[in-house]
Amino acid sequence: MKNYVDISDIDSIETWVQEAISLKKAPLEFQNLGQGKTLCMLFFNSSLRTRLSTQKAAMNLGMNVMVMNIGSEGWQLEFEDGAVMDAGKAEHIKEAAAVVSQYCDVIAIRAFANLVDKSDDAQEKVLNGFKKYATVPIVNMESATAHPLQALADTITITEHRKVQRPKVVLSWAPHPKALPHAVANSFAKMMQRMDVDLSITHPKGYELDADVVNNVPIIYDQEEALQNADFVYTKNWSSYTNYGQVLSKDKNWTITAQKMKLTNDGKFMHCLPVRRNMVVSDDVLDSDQSIVIEQANNRTYAAQLVLKKLIS
Repeated sequence: MKNYVDISDIDSIETWVQEAISLKKAPLEFQNLGQGKTLCMLFFNSSLRTRLSTQKAAMNLGMNVMVMNIGSEGWQLEFEDGAVMDAGKAEHIKEAAAVVSQYCDVIAIRAFANLVDKSDDAQEKVLNGFKKYATVPIVNMESATAHPLQALADTITITEHRKVQRPKVVLSWAPHPKALPHAVANSFAKMMQRMDVDLSITHPKGYELDADVVNNVPIIYDQEEALQNADFVYTKNWSSYTNYGQVLSKDKNWTITAQKMKLTNDGKFMHCLPVRRNMVVSDDVLDSDQSIVIEQANNRTYAAQLVLKKLIS
């Protein structure tokens, strides 16, 4: 594996999950593997879990870590070939990626969608720019269209908590006061299609994800119908894909409540965090034993640690 930018970089999900669970049991077993190696983390957007879990993962492997917030600490980067740089952008990705590569052994990047231009976001200019011009492996810490570290952590969590061989998993849209990207939903949907689960997606009409992501996964527009006998309820807001980046609904009837969770098979509630209480999910669900969001967040460390281990081995 040269990079980890999408879940397609995983050769065997089942094997990876078991390796991650083994790392979770003995996180310092490979603490000498990363000695003398450095991870450089570049943030074009805010982070809490991704930054801290990935940094801890690197430290568990004995790596040095450098962190830079590009928006406030670095030059604005130009990504277009042939650009006449006579405006606000001071450095081109060609030089930036090449220079950073000299200082580290792995570059991890977080750069969200702008949710303005669908085709622009689909090009993944930041992630692909570093992938093209860097000379060291690249890790995707969430890009415009994908969040493969989160999806790997989600899969670890489901594997640990499943009570049946083929659990029913529901990805449910939830209301949110502002437009959010599709990255988490995209990667989760794609990952679950590679797992032995019964996946369905529920959302209001107008919130259909990219057809190339959904494929043949059943779409159910009635949330309560979708939740019937679910073993896992993964809740996430995303903006419209067809009417790109727009908020078409803030209908709180889609908020996950304790009453709705009673429709499930004593199902577990999942969310990538941060989550808006009593908007996306009610307090009584989030604070209940059905919620596994904290363990889900903890598994972010072992997902990242496994990826880094594979890249530096």
